[in-house]
Amino acid sequence: MSNLKTMYSTILGDHFPMEMTISLGDQKLVYRKRTWKIPQEDGSFDERGVRYGENPDQEAALYELVNGNLILGGCAFIEPGNGLVSAIQVEDMLQVGKHPGKINLTDIDNGLNILKYLMDKPAAVILKHNNPCGAAYGNSLAHAFNRALRCDRIAAFGGAVVMSRPCDTDTAELLASNYLEVVCAPDFEAGALDILKKSKNLRIIRIAAIDRLTEFEKFRFVDFKSLIDGGIIVQQSAVNSIRKPSDLKPAVASWQGKEFRCERQPNQREIEDMLFGWAVEHGVTSNSVLYVKDGCTVGIGTGEQDRVGVAEIAVHKAYIKYADILCFDKHGIAYADLELAINKGERNVAEKQEIDSQVRKDRGGIPGAVMISDAFFPFRDGADVGIRQGVSAILQAGGSLRDFETIQACNEVEPRVAMMFTGQRSFKH
Repeated sequence: MSNLKTMYSTILGDHFPMEMTISLGDQKLVYRKRTWKIPQEDGSFDERGVRYGENPDQEAALYELVNGNLILGGCAFIEPGNGLVSAIQVEDMLQVGKHPGKINLTDIDNGLNILKYLMDKPAAVILKHNNPCGAAYGNSLAHAFNRALRCDRIAAFGGAVVMSRPCDTDTAELLASNYLEVVCAPDFEAGALDILKKSKNLRIIRIAAIDRLTEFEKFRFVDFKSLIDGGIIVQQSAVNSIRKPSDLKPAVASWQGKEFRCERQPNQREIEDMLFGWAVEHGVTSNSVLYVKDGCTVGIGTGEQDRVGVAEIAVHKAYIKYADILCFDKHGIAYADLELAINKGERNVAEKQEIDSQVRKDRGGIPGAVMISDAFFPFRDGADVGIRQGVSAILQAGGSLRDFETIQACNEVEPRVAMMFTGQRSFKH
């Protein structure tokens, strides 16, 4: 066991060069490797790059674009000087903790990728393994984080939190009461750092550019995917074009000369949840289905091979997380700990039965939620999963030959389910 612990605490180092140049035709992009002079306990400084890659035996490096500007097909990409994660200075690491590894940095990056569409209100995104496990708006930053946390206390353990507003003491108290790997905000107000620094290994990172994150909505970057044979696929990064109610399209389809149309239109709350959910969806690995309600995620299904399967997984997760938060609110312990205590004869099985009954009655908190799908439903069975759980509205890309079936599914139930199309797929791999 000691060898395993050593594996995760060892700093691997890397042999990647300090500079990398990529040529695309007659245009060149110049990147510089990011290293940090990290203060040591004896007062000295140790220059380090990324701690390690996805696993402790993988070298890794972080490069910042420092020169060149790519223009392809009339599309201008991000220019030097607009760095976020790649521009983190050692001064921005308000507490180094175990200095960041690749996963910490990509979690922050994907949090920003979602947050750039949620900057109009206090918002918080909690990420684990590069997927959001909870995202929420709030009346305050503390309220937003608490709502995001309550979406999934289980997955939030050891997660990264990215926030849209400077961290205040109320938020810091909530953050400090949970085990987290990374906390990132545009700034930290007086007293907040003292609270957070009680956890010595917590990485506390300030990215001041979060204050202008909305500017990045329309920015594109060059997205590289390396193949196992050394080949590279290059693409433009995705841009979310569903930003206001007028961007949503009515759910209308034709089949054998007959027009099918959703009988109920979404109300204002459902429209707002559609826009919120589509923003979160932008950072979720495909295939995915989300359930969101009142500006907060309820269940997140990620990376599944079929759409009906991921809709069911999102329901399953919503039920599990709902049971956990009910147990925590009532007994101050996790649902899994309650089950363990019952097995040991230390708690009464009636306590678990009461929670399970409430979860079934409330259907995991899904009734009234908006179901978000990152692509069209090829069959109505995916939408039926959410409809059976009581969703009040659906947002999907549209474009399936069987859209009429999904429209029929919405029109067959009482009360009717509203549905809108985006006309845009939101795959992320």
